[in-house]
Amino acid sequence: MGSVHCEHCTGHCCKYLALPLETPETFRDFGDMRWYLMHKGVTIFVEEGEWYVQLTTACRHLLPDNLCGIYDTRPQICREYKAGDCDYIDGDYGYDQLFTHVDQLEAYARKTLKKRRQRQRKRISRNGPGKTLPDQRQAG
Repeated sequence: MGSVHCEHCTGHCCKYLALPLETPETFRDFGDMRWYLMHKGVTIFVEEGEWYVQLTTACRHLLPDNLCGIYDTRPQICREYKAGDCDYIDGDYGYDQLFTHVDQLEAYARKTLKKRRQRQRKRISRNGPGKTLPDQRQAG
């Protein structure tokens, strides 16, 4: 095995992209995410409290030997990628949550939204009916 990790790279980081998502708050939000998961090559994950949708799709400039075909003119995001962040080396992503199937997301949504409703009911019962909670917005 050589001393340069890139010599053994499988190009994993060049075979997907992950885009941030708004943290889901409602059944509708989870419904939209459910739709994402209905597509092949799509996963959703939570990392350090932030939500992402991941699309499995290779960079069109990734060569058969997993090297970059436009290395000298590669985008800034690729230039900023550090060897210590390498998917080949690390491989352990430490997701808070990983959703690969609709049923996983649905179960999580039911559990999370149920807990949220219970917390809201407790706050309302402590403050009494008709009192405005500090985090409620006034219409008007």
